[in-house]
Amino acid sequence: MKGCGTVLLCFAAAVSAHAHAQDKGTNSYPNRPVRFIVPFAPGGGTDIVARVMAQKLSGSVGQTVIVDNRGGAGGAIGSELGVRAAPDGYTLTMAATSYAANAALLTLPYDPISDIAKISLMAYGPFLVVVNPGLRINSIKQLIGVDKAKPGTLNYGTAGPGSITHLGTELFNILAGTRLVHVPYKGTGPALTDIIGGQLQLMLASAPSALPHLQSNRLRAIAVTSLKRSQSVPDLPTVAESGVPDYEVLVWYAVYGPRGLPKTIVNLWNTAISKAIESPDFKSRLAAEAIEPVGGPPEAFGDLLQRDIARWKTVVKQAAIKSNS
Repeated sequence: MKGCGTVLLCFAAAVSAHAHAQDKGTNSYPNRPVRFIVPFAPGGGTDIVARVMAQKLSGSVGQTVIVDNRGGAGGAIGSELGVRAAPDGYTLTMAATSYAANAALLTLPYDPISDIAKISLMAYGPFLVVVNPGLRINSIKQLIGVDKAKPGTLNYGTAGPGSITHLGTELFNILAGTRLVHVPYKGTGPALTDIIGGQLQLMLASAPSALPHLQSNRLRAIAVTSLKRSQSVPDLPTVAESGVPDYEVLVWYAVYGPRGLPKTIVNLWNTAISKAIESPDFKSRLAAEAIEPVGGPPEAFGDLLQRDIARWKTVVKQAAIKSNS
């Protein structure tokens, strides 16, 4: 009986340990790789910032954060994938300013504010106005002069209809009185390739995507779109000081999950992102890309989103922009 009791005791202990292990494996989050959707093609600023952040987050949470590029429709396709994902914490989505621009222009099959779980802002910075080096355009004033001499002959590339590079350039057309012609792409990277190749003349490009090409003299930057000059490229004037007063377009980057994401998971990723953007190496990397880190609570992202959507709705109306324009 004594031996039997020992066997039963050992069996019960084994069952308990197995159940505890299963319970621990189920409840510990994250316990498998996390997909990080980037709604643009590789090579653009959103993709570059996302990959830097994914590396930091992987080290912070102890699981691989895998970047999944899903470009198209100015970011709308990948963004919807993120909205429709299961709210289990294993799909996060990178949002950029184009998320708000899409919401202002397109009739989306979801609510861009209430159908997402806001997690955190990450960073922001100016766009660079870049041109093909073969053009005799070295300033915003020259750009305006060339366009007004031959209206409709300068083509600008964008990350797609409804992207921030689209609405931001249409805002320039409104304020500067120009007629730059829109040529949409599936991401910033492909558009930059065609500017370098001479098929396009100019575009608004995020600093991370443009700087390597500027350093190799394959592109020329003529201005930044912030109201103040960038510390990373201090020699570049702003569009506003170059003859288009009040012009400002900033790119921001943020992270969201699908609606219904548990608050504990939202807080976990908010904390991990805050930790990442405070690290000296991350700040240094962003500074090299002319971007400043910014964090804050999920509510700060929500407030910014509402303001931006309202602003770009005004631009869409004034410029009479259609979703396929």
